[in-house]
Amino acid sequence: MTAPTKRLPRVDLPADVRRDTLAVREGLPRTTWGENAEALFLTSSFVHPDAATAARRFADEEEGFTYSRFGNPTVKMMERRLAALEGTSGCMATSSGMAAILLLLMGLLKSGDHVICSRSVFGSTIKLLQGEMGKFGVESSFVSQTDSGQWRDAMRPNTRLLIAESPTNPLTEVCDIAALAEIAHAGGATLAVDNCFCSPALQQPVRMGADFVIHSGTKYLDGQGRVIAGALCGPDELIQSKMLPVMRSAGMCLSPFNAWVVLKGLETLSVRMHAHGARALQIAQWLAEQPGVARVHYPGLPSHPQHALAMAQQSGSGGPVVSFDVQGEGEAALRARAFQVIDATRVCSITTNLGDVKTSICHPATTSHGRLTEAQRQAAGITQGLIRIAVGLEDVEDLKADLARGLRAAPA
Repeated sequence: MTAPTKRLPRVDLPADVRRDTLAVREGLPRTTWGENAEALFLTSSFVHPDAATAARRFADEEEGFTYSRFGNPTVKMMERRLAALEGTSGCMATSSGMAAILLLLMGLLKSGDHVICSRSVFGSTIKLLQGEMGKFGVESSFVSQTDSGQWRDAMRPNTRLLIAESPTNPLTEVCDIAALAEIAHAGGATLAVDNCFCSPALQQPVRMGADFVIHSGTKYLDGQGRVIAGALCGPDELIQSKMLPVMRSAGMCLSPFNAWVVLKGLETLSVRMHAHGARALQIAQWLAEQPGVARVHYPGLPSHPQHALAMAQQSGSGGPVVSFDVQGEGEAALRARAFQVIDATRVCSITTNLGDVKTSICHPATTSHGRLTEAQRQAAGITQGLIRIAVGLEDVEDLKADLARGLRAAPA
């Protein structure tokens, strides 16, 4: 297995370099070949000079890699870079974002423990907690994303973990991370925040008191829709003592190639996220003025219920995702109209994945949140008339024209 993060040699950088430099430079030292781009180690295992060295490395008594399910130099470079950007001492890469959430749950919880989760999180997170974790005796309560009082009231003596997204998918609801951290810690629990929408370029939850940060590297960390990846950032002591044994046994590891793709994506993360956010704000402002649009959900708009909080937590950016409700009466009519809007677009990609340079458009009620019950969707505010746009890097005027084409195709 890979030795703890602090033991492996690091790139020789000045101690005071800033985050944008870490995004480009943090990782492991170059190999003896002196490559400028990070090396891709496509190997399943590693050769040892002798049996005694192999024994020490497998016993964690000596630095070194043994097997890529336990650790790989390319994966370790990605973990170090992401940890540096999030401001955590440790990080563990996983095969997907959902694998990162499963790793968190399996590493921290046991039968009889209780979890409090926002009812507005990604649908698969809800299904994982209620279904798979519930089968093994872990209890879950789901509360309002934005009402800190509900989180406080839901605390029990056996509460071990609080989970939130900020902003949420797809309604961009923002939670008060510092308040949730205070609630969790007062009850002896841990707070984990899914930072998928903002990425560390726009928000660092640990700076506001969160203990763990969850990532779907599939999204903005990669940035071009190429690979599936995930990561869990947090205290290195807990990563090594709680998460690594689960990873070693369960095998939810990230492939070196996918890690290398994400590693290279991190180099342009800050530039991309600010460009996404600037375009998203223009799209949100434009949508708010269009006939046929009932409501726009975007933290960068003053009309957003948590606008001030979002501007304080998210480095002054509303982020890259905009959602809006079409006008209409009745769920069937709203769904039909939303489908018309989506189907008439020609520039936007009709796909649920987000985080790409290509703008995507989707209908959450029948895709990303389609496996939830109607009651769960309604509780989360996801109507049949809701459309989500993950704004890419195309020309804003072309995106406006594309959405206008959709809105004209479905008059209210």
